[in-house]
Amino acid sequence: MTPIRAAVLATAVAGAVIATYLTYTHYAHVAPICTSGGCEKVQHSRYAELAGIPVAVLGLIAYCALAATAFRRGVTAATAGVVIALGGAGFSAYLLWAQLGPIGAICQWCVANDVVIAIAALLSLVRLATEPS
Repeated sequence: MTPIRAAVLATAVAGAVIATYLTYTHYAHVAPICTSGGCEKVQHSRYAELAGIPVAVLGLIAYCALAATAFRRGVTAATAGVVIALGGAGFSAYLLWAQLGPIGAICQWCVANDVVIAIAALLSLVRLATEPS
């Protein structure tokens, strides 16, 4: 595995850990550990689900798919990684807007996810630009 693919994999694993924790708190009906004071409010907002599916579950699926692309060589896998990571970054940006605006609370776990997916998107773009045919 090349270093850039390993870096994409590492960010996908980090994101999956965050998404797994938030999925657990959702289904266990427990408040997430939170120092910002806004996590519970964000987790119970209307933005925490999409079509009845917790966004943490969607994130977990996306991170698992991104990790899968890291195990594959080639431009097709790199392109799929870019699509997944940029889609995730765009959705995370929307959710950050929701936290700053309509919800009026910040979730530290969500912000950590925003950082991870942004890094994953950048790494995925670098991978695509440098991936041998």
